[in-house]
Amino acid sequence: MAPPSPEDQGGGTDGMLVRPAAEILDPAAVLARLTEVAAAAQAEGKGRDGVRAACAEPLRDALDAGHAAIREALDARPWAGASTSRSIAWLTDEVVRLALEVGLRWLHPNPNPTEGERLAVLAVGGYGRFEMAPYSDVDLLFLTHWKQTPWVESLVESVLYLLWDLRMKVGHSTRTADDCLRLGKSDVTIRTSLLEQRFISGDRRLAEDLQDRLWDELFSRTGSEFVEAKLDERAVRHQRHGGSRYVVEPNVKEGKGGLRDLQTLWWIAKYLYHARSPSDLVEKGVFSPDEMAVFSEAEAFLWTVRCHLHYLSGRANEQLSFDMQVEVARRLTFEDRPGQSAVERFMQRYFQHATAVGELTRVFLAALEARHVKKRPSLGGIVKAFRGAGGRSSSGPFQMLDGRLTVPDESVIVDDPLNILRLFDEGLRTGALIHPNAMRMIAANLDLVDDTLRANPIANRIFLHMLVDSGDPERALRRMNELGVLGAFIPEWGRIHAMMQFNMYHHYTVDEHTIRAVSILNGIERGRLVEDLPVASGILEQGVDRTSLYVALLLHDIGKGQERDHSEVGEEIAREVCPRLGLDEAQTDTVAWLIRHHLLMSDVAQKRDISDPVTVRAFADEVRTPSRLNLLLVLTACDIMAVGPGVWNNWKAQLLRTLHRRTREALTGGAGGLSGVDRLREAQDALRAALTEDGWTEAEIEREIDRHYAPFFLSTTTETQRIFARLARETPDDPSAFGADFTQDESRDATRVCFHIADHPGLFSRLAGALALAGADVKDARITTTSDGYAHSVFWIQDGDGSTYETARLDRLQTMVRRALMGEVVAREALKPKRKVKKRESKFKLATHVIFDNHSSDIYTVIEVDTRDRVGLLYDLTRALAAANISIHSAIIATYGEQAVDVFYVKDLFGLKITSAGKMKTIETRLRAAIEAAAPEDGEG
Repeated sequence: MAPPSPEDQGGGTDGMLVRPAAEILDPAAVLARLTEVAAAAQAEGKGRDGVRAACAEPLRDALDAGHAAIREALDARPWAGASTSRSIAWLTDEVVRLALEVGLRWLHPNPNPTEGERLAVLAVGGYGRFEMAPYSDVDLLFLTHWKQTPWVESLVESVLYLLWDLRMKVGHSTRTADDCLRLGKSDVTIRTSLLEQRFISGDRRLAEDLQDRLWDELFSRTGSEFVEAKLDERAVRHQRHGGSRYVVEPNVKEGKGGLRDLQTLWWIAKYLYHARSPSDLVEKGVFSPDEMAVFSEAEAFLWTVRCHLHYLSGRANEQLSFDMQVEVARRLTFEDRPGQSAVERFMQRYFQHATAVGELTRVFLAALEARHVKKRPSLGGIVKAFRGAGGRSSSGPFQMLDGRLTVPDESVIVDDPLNILRLFDEGLRTGALIHPNAMRMIAANLDLVDDTLRANPIANRIFLHMLVDSGDPERALRRMNELGVLGAFIPEWGRIHAMMQFNMYHHYTVDEHTIRAVSILNGIERGRLVEDLPVASGILEQGVDRTSLYVALLLHDIGKGQERDHSEVGEEIAREVCPRLGLDEAQTDTVAWLIRHHLLMSDVAQKRDISDPVTVRAFADEVRTPSRLNLLLVLTACDIMAVGPGVWNNWKAQLLRTLHRRTREALTGGAGGLSGVDRLREAQDALRAALTEDGWTEAEIEREIDRHYAPFFLSTTTETQRIFARLARETPDDPSAFGADFTQDESRDATRVCFHIADHPGLFSRLAGALALAGADVKDARITTTSDGYAHSVFWIQDGDGSTYETARLDRLQTMVRRALMGEVVAREALKPKRKVKKRESKFKLATHVIFDNHSSDIYTVIEVDTRDRVGLLYDLTRALAAANISIHSAIIATYGEQAVDVFYVKDLFGLKITSAGKMKTIETRLRAAIEAAAPEDGEG
């Protein structure tokens, strides 16, 4: 990170560059060429502008050739990002020097400058650190002795115009040392850029004087102020970029655990210690040699990623988006392995380095607290710098030092490794943070967390207590995870540490997702989520096997990253880990079952018709007991909520609550045990009562009920049936007429759309196309026919943000749907421009799977299509089914990021299930053809 001294910027720099300096740019040769073209331009009588234009051409050629040479070197040595960044800075230095030389020699020659005409050119900001990404800005400070003179102003202007002629992005300021001090005092951003100022060319005495005055008059007096300002800035930046170092599309420069975090450490260190390089921090005792090695490795890795990201994007792009992740992984030669793709392996490495940056930051900030230049966690103000600090005792072998928990010396851990776990437990008991010295001792002795410690009953009791009974399991798990203790104590956990899943559904790494899920469970127990999770909150309040639930949640995804189904692998791991943790046989069986089936309730709720008694009965047969049902509901809710912001919503909540209620009734002999005949009679009586309230006569009511077949009453609510009755009454008896009702269903975060329309082949597809054109996202749909030739279709839809349609947008939605149904808009053609895939999503490749299920329903065949989501998918699939003479009763749509699972309950033309293998093959072929025909090209949009 530290730049070479000016004296070393020449041949001695070769070891720091990605290739020999002479292969990047030969300053002497370029200067000779500039001399030729400048002399020729002057001989032709061209003025300053003409000379500048003439000089711009060879300078531009040299700059372009230099960048090409650097990029070529990086292609040959793809991990050489750090030396690439220095090479770009070196090349920029040489071009700026040559531009200044052009200005001094040919544009504004001044053989005898006055004292007021002294000028120095300094690099500031990132460029001042001697680090530049391929498309970084060039930040220059033109430093003058006194107030700017006309000659200095003209010279600076000409140099800037020349650099702009080279298409360089130059940020600049012209100031005196007094200006720098005055502005630096009032603006921390300017002060930070001055902290990294570096002399390039001109009058060196000016640069040295500025350097001395900055340290004497500004930096040495404002340490605490600067530290707090940079840490506040860091906190705001982290929040702006997701608040976690485990977001799946991280910002390499500004995100948590990224380059800016390392640079912040460096700024503070340089400010407080007057350090010339990060290695000086070892001499100062801030970092150990091992920690310094981690710093250097993380910095080199992040610079490598950033350089490739810029080159691949062709611009200053810092966001490691999904499409860029694939390309950077390829450039860095990562390869697929069983259970983990190349891009997932690359991103796991990224997050491991981001975690290391976080640990370094924690150690560094704790060291600042010890020196009282940063606020302690428990103090309201800043103590005067560098005042002595004492310690106070805590229980056992632990003590408090600088407001943090620590051990007197390493022997406490070496002589009794149990104290590693006890330290975390004590931290939870006292509420104290762990001192960096203790963290270092733990990190240096992770080998002590061996088979002997893992088999120690006391160690397992301590761990289980932290997980289940400490009141704050997230804090313990997070700290143990980041220090490597969790992966050492449960080796299988080590495989999922920092593991990223390459899809658009999961927002976090596997370990971060799991820790968040445990935290959500703790939040439910503490009554913090009653409004969002009333059923789960009630279950926990009534009492469950908490130990089994917490352990199941901790281990539910531990089998990921392997070739086999992670639920099966996780079950096997649980049967090994649970007895060691002290769980009895019954608890172990419960945990193993929960892990094996932790996706079951979500899948049934979101991919099957839970109004069908057969679905409920099959799910109940799998669950078997109300206690398991309760545990599975709570685990499922925590799992979904921990996927990421916005993933849990009222739609999913309502599905899970309904499935839980109906399954509980089936298991306990409640209302769910009613026969089909009884349920039909009950539903019809409910509609009779509702229509009576609406003023219908008995004869009108019976005629309305006689129009419908049993599925209408068994698959829709009384309120929906009431709406269809009203639509049938209000709609003219005309085959081209139709009635529609749009109602907000706040309990499901969806808008319910009911259509009363004359039945005809392909109607479901036509309705789906109309909704797709309106931008609606269909979540669920039912269609039933009447004895007098009408179809009653009900759709539950959401807008693009996964919410109900706002009242102001409903008019537009209704207008678009009516136009499509009246044939004014042809869905197939109108949808084409809407199908473009965003570039960042273009790298997701999903194989299409079509499954036929004749067991989940007594009267329908269930067709499940799992494929890449896109606008109009439901329309495409229903058109293909209509073309195959398949009658659709209902459709259920679940989306998981870029993946869509569309499920259809269908019959053939004769009202029978589809059992013929040949017919199934024909339908599958049509569905696959529809998906392929409408698939957009990669990278569109």
